[in-house]
Amino acid sequence: MEQVDVNTSILAAVGSGGIVGFMLGLLGGGGSILATPLLLYVVGVTQPHIAIGTGALAVSVNAFANFASHAIKGHVWWRCAAVFSALGVIGALGGSSLGKAMDGDSLIFLFGVLMAVVGALMLKPRKAVTVECRPVDLRMCLATAAVALAAGAASGFFGIGGGFLIVPGLMLATGMPMINAIGTSLLSVGAFGLATALNYASSGLVDWWLAAEFIGGGIVGGVLGMLLATRLSAYKNILNRLFAALIFVVAGYILYRNWGRLMAG
Repeated sequence: MEQVDVNTSILAAVGSGGIVGFMLGLLGGGGSILATPLLLYVVGVTQPHIAIGTGALAVSVNAFANFASHAIKGHVWWRCAAVFSALGVIGALGGSSLGKAMDGDSLIFLFGVLMAVVGALMLKPRKAVTVECRPVDLRMCLATAAVALAAGAASGFFGIGGGFLIVPGLMLATGMPMINAIGTSLLSVGAFGLATALNYASSGLVDWWLAAEFIGGGIVGGVLGMLLATRLSAYKNILNRLFAALIFVVAGYILYRNWGRLMAG
């Protein structure tokens, strides 16, 4: 009976990782926000902080893998990527320390609120943004630093990649084109996730075996998602809306589950 439970647990972890990887491969981002809810409600992790710490590690590995492919294609602005990542890691360490100190149920409730916001942003039609390269002056450096610290802090607090914050932040601060912002942001997403995971690991809040199973599923799911993405590229807007609807459903479930606990507490 115990062996069956172990097998079921591994299957749930690999399958959940596969869903996150598949969404990332198919849509090019956003799927990481499902990592924590899947670990909590499908895999069965009972402690919210362990779900966040373990999910942050999985998000980090996924981001570094995607970053490598963008770097090969020449999409990365290396100096911006290095500076943004270094500053953001400071924010991520601060944010994750605050998250660790917070009550788990309250943290997951706020995570549900964040998911609802992300879902709303995904439903908003994206306008083509015209950007122009700006001179590297004090104003640009200060703007980049502020965005990096804020994005890093949010990423660390919630244990998420934060690409939806970093990409527009990079475009606003530096004027880089979107494809370069996506490629450049992935180094930051990986660095923030790793900093968060190591901070949580220092308190024994990362399940390493579970993370390995989750990441393994994510690699397979990511390959399948990328293969399907080329075939479904014409339906990208519909897929984004369906994914946004899924995020709203998950957010509603999280808020429903944790509202009662907060009221009881």
